[in-house]
Amino acid sequence: MTGARFTLETADEMKAFGAALGRELAGGDVIVLTGDLGAGKTTLTQGIARGMGITEAVTSPTFVISRVHDHHADGPALVHVDAYRLGSLGELEDLDLDHDLAQSVVVVEWGGGLVDDLSDSRLSLAITRSDDPEDDVRTIVADSPSQRLDTVVTMLAARSEPW
Repeated sequence: MTGARFTLETADEMKAFGAALGRELAGGDVIVLTGDLGAGKTTLTQGIARGMGITEAVTSPTFVISRVHDHHADGPALVHVDAYRLGSLGELEDLDLDHDLAQSVVVVEWGGGLVDDLSDSRLSLAITRSDDPEDDVRTIVADSPSQRLDTVVTMLAARSEPW
């Protein structure tokens, strides 16, 4: 469901959306997050981690560039990358993200245009904030070349209960 839109009114809804998505992810999936500072990329990633069954705290990897959150059972690890400070595609390649890709879910903040060739199992989520400074409303627009992830997006869009 390319172009599916999701409106989330609170940080808790953002995490719940992420958790629902995280329950459907598998090793080899790449999630590309774009949006302005403060749009909710890390909050969404925290929800993804929760849905994947990752119990350790997830924080922004801005200063360390990349963090690996191991799954302590049998699920895939979460590799959380912040590409904001990377100056080139070469610096991203130095992270060697494709090394264990089949056993990991990779979430890349600020990764638009940088990781498109990393995996065909890719989901791009563009997050925008409301123009009203009095609310926390975020809109997510989803796009994926992957049939499986497109099916996941369709399932999330068909959800009838609130986040």
